[in-house]
Amino acid sequence: MVEAKIKKGDKLNIECYKHNGYLDRTSDEAIVIYNDENMLIVANDHTTLTEHDGESHTTNEPAVLFFFKDKWYNIIGQFKKKGIFFYCNIATPYIIDGNAIKYIDYDLDLRVFPDGRHKILDKNEYKYHKKIMKYGDDLDKIINNSLKELIELKKNKAFPFDKELLKDYYQQFENIKKSP
Repeated sequence: MVEAKIKKGDKLNIECYKHNGYLDRTSDEAIVIYNDENMLIVANDHTTLTEHDGESHTTNEPAVLFFFKDKWYNIIGQFKKKGIFFYCNIATPYIIDGNAIKYIDYDLDLRVFPDGRHKILDKNEYKYHKKIMKYGDDLDKIINNSLKELIELKKNKAFPFDKELLKDYYQQFENIKKSP
């Protein structure tokens, strides 16, 4: 699928790689809600995630995912029973290859809770992979600056950390699923 032809309602898979080119995780059927030259927004509900070891499980809740062409992160808004959570992956800007959204994950994650608190996750995994996969100083700087940018966006409730906007995107997803 050519990226410019991706339109609302199209179905894509998601492939997450590591720095060494290793396929780490896949996700099936994300439905496109929005696509322009800078950003791709997709959503899914009870989707299957397959880990690098072949184990798979189904997510428990709907999610809206934001991928960026010029940002070193992607953001997942999750509709959980306890409220809206955001899970942010520090990762390369995405590319489209065939019917797949692809990116390289750089371990560090930011978890944002419904009350606005946040927690940085996987610091040890990042340190380990930085050493064994030889992340350079320039890459390390990009990764850490991206984490700082995400924290600032979250503090300011800037796009896409707006729960009402997230609900609107989810409603669009529901409408797409209902249409013939």
